[in-house]
Amino acid sequence: MNDDIDRELPMDVADAMRDAGDSLAVAESCTGGLIGAAITAVPGASDYFDSGLTTYAYDAKRRHLGVSREALDEHGAVSEPVAREMAQGIRDATDATWGVATTGVAGPTGGTEDDPVGTVYIGVSYAGPWGTQSSFATVSRYEFDGDRADVRAKTVDRALEELLAAVEEVRG
Repeated sequence: MNDDIDRELPMDVADAMRDAGDSLAVAESCTGGLIGAAITAVPGASDYFDSGLTTYAYDAKRRHLGVSREALDEHGAVSEPVAREMAQGIRDATDATWGVATTGVAGPTGGTEDDPVGTVYIGVSYAGPWGTQSSFATVSRYEFDGDRADVRAKTVDRALEELLAAVEEVRG
């Protein structure tokens, strides 16, 4: 695990998931499995962690997560609609309570004027009990400074922070 990733956050996620009796699955693009690695570095992660998919290519996002061709074609992989569909797709494909997704431009190349290097979208989705209409998905956009490793480490931390905040909001 990258030494720049906060080691407390995965433990906090473990506690929150266990306390709520929830499950988690992640869909990663720019982080390439780092969130799953951070989660599974905590002993007992099998109590709540279902799976992690690294869906780097357009076709992988479409094939494994059900991200629509329209969202990818119209907005590109590094976009709010794709992050939302990734988070919902991993949640629904695994029947997990929570889905977390990351997509971004870690660099050093690949940035555009609208989405410079360091631009990341983080999606968090929740599966509420049937009939409650409480399911949701949120997406946040960030521009992180630093090299590729810095951007990826900051993305992992922020994704876990966002997950914790959402769990706290839902579970009180």
